[in-house]
Amino acid sequence: MRRGSEGSGEGEGLSSLRAFAHSSSLHGISHVFAYGAVSLRRVLWGGFFLGSLGLLLLVCAERVAYFLTYPHVTKLDEVAARNLTFPAITICNLNEFRFSKITRNDMYHVGELLALLNERYEISNPQLAEPHVLAALRDKANFKNFKAKPFSMAEFYNRTGHDLADMLLQCSFRGTGCTARNFTVIFTRLGKCYTFNPGGPGREVLTTLQGGSGNGLELMLNVQQEEYLPVWGDTDETSFEVGVKVQIHSQDEPPFIDQLGFGVAPGFQTFVSCQQQRLVYLPPPWGDCKATPIESDFFTNYSLTACRLDCETRYLAENCNCRMVHMPGNANVCTPEQYKECADPALDFLVTKDSEYCACRTPCAMVRYGKELSMVKIPSKASAKYLAKKFNKTEQYIADNVLVLDIFFEALNYEMIEQKKAYEVAGLLGDIGGQMGLFIGASLLTILEIFDYLYEVFRDKLLSLYKEKKRSPRSDGGTLEHPAVPGSPTAPRPPRAPGPPCPAPRPVSASPRTCYLVTRL
Repeated sequence: MRRGSEGSGEGEGLSSLRAFAHSSSLHGISHVFAYGAVSLRRVLWGGFFLGSLGLLLLVCAERVAYFLTYPHVTKLDEVAARNLTFPAITICNLNEFRFSKITRNDMYHVGELLALLNERYEISNPQLAEPHVLAALRDKANFKNFKAKPFSMAEFYNRTGHDLADMLLQCSFRGTGCTARNFTVIFTRLGKCYTFNPGGPGREVLTTLQGGSGNGLELMLNVQQEEYLPVWGDTDETSFEVGVKVQIHSQDEPPFIDQLGFGVAPGFQTFVSCQQQRLVYLPPPWGDCKATPIESDFFTNYSLTACRLDCETRYLAENCNCRMVHMPGNANVCTPEQYKECADPALDFLVTKDSEYCACRTPCAMVRYGKELSMVKIPSKASAKYLAKKFNKTEQYIADNVLVLDIFFEALNYEMIEQKKAYEVAGLLGDIGGQMGLFIGASLLTILEIFDYLYEVFRDKLLSLYKEKKRSPRSDGGTLEHPAVPGSPTAPRPPRAPGPPCPAPRPVSASPRTCYLVTRL
């Protein structure tokens, strides 16, 4: 009896599978589970179906693997605008300290840092100095009967840095004159610098309504070579070059001019044609930009330069217990000895060794400015005398010290550079659906049919197992059926008392008589 029941169960399962195969919208499966004996036709259909299913799984696996690489594409678009925000322009003289402003007390404290004095407070290389410079150095380095006074690096940078009011010969923005008051003092790694159009609280951000030369910022500067320190050693506070360094940046990021600025030489007019670029990057896992706010005590907006300055400030605080003048915060400013022994080497290590300590990620949205530079020689022979007379200088002085800087937008448009997801969930589902339709003729509803069939099969299996468990025999030969409650419909009836046996049949006309049928329960 058990074998028969198992055989009948297998037959029922096969018949239900055949019924599903003939009613399903899955192509080819009805030919595989056709009624009748196994034939070559059914075997071929089964092979074709399994081959198509294998190809489908292979292609789907490849599509899923491609999706998990999170590919992206970069979209470049040029957008016209009615007006554009003019960038912030930061300008630094390559000479950090004016020689005429250095006092004897300054020389005593920073002479060795600037490589002007040796460890014995003597002039390092007197043979390299010009006579008038050597005379001034000897006067400043005369420490006989000298009593040192308190010294502050922050005050020293501010007092001896170049004054823009003395450097600025001419200034105009969009044809309107401007002065040194339109610039804001800012300290960088190059010392005392000045920023035009910095923005910020209470400052209006300037805009431009037209591209081309003459519609931006035009400056004529005197680099004041006569104030340059004599360079007798390779230090971080002195420069071999002459001119200014310029950085074009947005108002939302601080300048990082020592690494991101470009140089402008005296004796030339430099044209800087720039274009605003708005960049949008994708966060992980598609890209590697930073989408979270900056975690800093000094900056509110995240940028590469803000992250780098914040990192360098924390690094010096941990290793030198001080900060440099250009760094944010209220920590103690490093002394000249700390500058030489700790601060300068620490920053050089972060720059040259590419330490992972200051590995800053690109922000997900940022603004930068592409630049194209060109220059022409100034002054011409026709204008040298005029400029010399105008500024009360010699012609040679004008050629060695004066430069013109013209910064403007190339056109009134900006570049939109945006990363976009190259393969999203909708594309993955579309590819898988297309391959399913190509190989096995299935759709989403076909998948639902299969799940519905599997649900019914498992449900029937579970019900049959439950019934078998309920009817399984006990050790005393009975069944595991639950005892019936007296009075319930399933409870056995009590035996009835037998009545008298029915007599022989009587004629139909006889009156009816009640009799009891003796039964054995």
